[in-house]
Amino acid sequence: MEVYLDNSATTKVFPEVAELMIKIMCEDYGNPSSLHMKGVQAEQHVRYAKETFAKLLKCSEKEIFFTSGGTESDNMALVGCAMANRRRGNHLITTQIEHPAVLQTMHYLEGMGFEVTYLPVDGSGRIHLEDLREALRPSTILVSVMHTNNEIGSLQPIEEAGELIKKTNPAVLFHVDAVQGFGKARIYPRKMNIDLLSISGHKIHGPKGVGVLYISEKVKLQPIIYGGGQQKNIRSGTENVPGIVGIARAAELLYQHFDEDEVRLHGLKRSFIEGIEKLEGTKLNGLVPGDPYGFNTAPHVISVSFAGVRSEVLLHALEDDGIYVSAGSACSARKPQPSATLKAIGVEKSLLESTIRFSLSVFTTGEEIDYTLAALHEKLHILRRYTRK
Repeated sequence: MEVYLDNSATTKVFPEVAELMIKIMCEDYGNPSSLHMKGVQAEQHVRYAKETFAKLLKCSEKEIFFTSGGTESDNMALVGCAMANRRRGNHLITTQIEHPAVLQTMHYLEGMGFEVTYLPVDGSGRIHLEDLREALRPSTILVSVMHTNNEIGSLQPIEEAGELIKKTNPAVLFHVDAVQGFGKARIYPRKMNIDLLSISGHKIHGPKGVGVLYISEKVKLQPIIYGGGQQKNIRSGTENVPGIVGIARAAELLYQHFDEDEVRLHGLKRSFIEGIEKLEGTKLNGLVPGDPYGFNTAPHVISVSFAGVRSEVLLHALEDDGIYVSAGSACSARKPQPSATLKAIGVEKSLLESTIRFSLSVFTTGEEIDYTLAALHEKLHILRRYTRK
């Protein structure tokens, strides 16, 4: 049996999405900027994608921009807004457990003369609104907080944070990295006081290499890519029409059965947690106190530390049984350094390199969960016995 439980890293593309993309690549392959019929057909596909995301986010089509993925969307939001608004101030706020696409961009902006405050998180990976309130200054121009943590599945109080920011100073921009949250939660930027929102295609059963950035019409943003002036001069470059249609169709499909999928995923997560708790020497990370089965966390992410077993060793042992998991964020998995997220939530040092992330999708079945738990029981017994020797 093959069991893919690394969906926070990337997801399997919906067959319907792949078929549609092939049709566009082979038939409707025109450049959206061309004036002939092939170009018009391509432009109509891009319009469909804008309409789709505008409907899902309850915003205007004019506020939807397409990028090469979540990383570009984050960079475009942070660098573009910081540079365009630096006359108002030079202070930025984010959290200690952001994705590297945000953290590394913040480090770059620090080198450009901006000051950044990194908010701490509690043991469940959530910021405290009081810390955000205290961090806001007259010189603050941008706050960036992720919706869903990619390693432990913690959910930030986005709506409350947005309300707090705008009540304190309506001019402060609020960016949300929703790469892990979109498709697993209903997110409405205007209602939640979000000015910029990042989305990635390959996290929602769409193609790699395409993303979305919602930019409120009120936002002043400086482009970071220059060229032919596509997408209202905000993001130049010929539009990736197959990818744009692919991410839009994937989003449509994912939200068609949103409520049923959410309930089913939380049920699978509960079953998995119950099975994990029966195993010796395990610790679940990122759970909210009083919520032992993770109903107040993302339905698809489970982080577990296995005492006495290195995560890389366990990862490959599971792979021998056809089970694919992650030792952390795929974006930094090849860099041997402890997870900043696990350190921030207080995971003890001995467990930092003994943690595995299991991430589910709409394709995950109960049979696959049972198979994985059985494999863990067997592998842990063998690996720990070997380690003790």
